[in-house]
Amino acid sequence: MDKLLPLFPLQLVVFPSENLNLHIFEPRYKQLVKECEEEGITFGIPAYIDGKVMTVGTEIKLLSVEKRYSNGEMDIKTQGVGLFSIKKFHRTAPQKLYSAGDVSKLPHDTKGDVVANTQILELVEELFSLMNIKKSVPSDPVAFVTYDLAHHVGFSLEQEYQFLCVTDERSRQEFMRMHLEKLIPIVKEMENLRKRAEMNGHFKNIIPPSL
Repeated sequence: MDKLLPLFPLQLVVFPSENLNLHIFEPRYKQLVKECEEEGITFGIPAYIDGKVMTVGTEIKLLSVEKRYSNGEMDIKTQGVGLFSIKKFHRTAPQKLYSAGDVSKLPHDTKGDVVANTQILELVEELFSLMNIKKSVPSDPVAFVTYDLAHHVGFSLEQEYQFLCVTDERSRQEFMRMHLEKLIPIVKEMENLRKRAEMNGHFKNIIPPSL
């Protein structure tokens, strides 16, 4: 069943269960946070890409207001709790400053295949090693969910949105695995190009072929 959900479009993708810290400074979102505090309502963050509000977004709950400034601005902590699809976008909700949408909830299954998780984590470790990224990789393939690394595997904003639209975990596993298998050879080639560029101008110890 559709419901009217306050919306906070941003040029980013938020995933279910993700923790997101925001600085609130616009009057419309100050009003929204105040209502979240007083009434316990949730709101939605749909991605804003190429000048458009995307159809699929993540429902968000307010966890805490961490800091209040004298001018009314706030630092808040939030968390993604689910997915929704916008059926109709309202530039402003009735008698409110913020926008809203008639939305319906979407499923977001998180039960994946452990073997696929193991493969993905090995690929991520390889990618991080190639790129010299000092970030720990989840060690337990049973507890791992692809959302956990969706911001860290080299997706573009558009790819992150495509990933968000995939509602079952096994399909997300395949999406992420295929992306990594395509990306890693490109990263390897870029590293080879970098090493070759660094060698230019150096004396080279090359054994000539026997002709």
